[in-house]
Amino acid sequence: MALAVIRTPSIEPWKPLQRKPLPAGRPREWYVTHNRRLKAMRLAIALLDAGVYLPSKATDTAIRTTAESIGIHPPSDTTCRMVRALIRYGR
Repeated sequence: MALAVIRTPSIEPWKPLQRKPLPAGRPREWYVTHNRRLKAMRLAIALLDAGVYLPSKATDTAIRTTAESIGIHPPSDTTCRMVRALIRYGR
């Protein structure tokens, strides 16, 4: 027998998690890649929330417009490819 659970929405407003400092001693390229992945993840989530579910619909222009609307710097071509890959493989 299946049991349905109904969750009541929280009254408290959503708060982002506190950031922890990145580990020291890594090569610079590691930090660049790490931050690029985080940015791509934020953009992919924003696009999915906006209804863009197919990588073909996530053009560079759409990704950069989304970045501007959520208040982050415009992504590079590499980051745009990462966003499309996240949308593709998240299905």
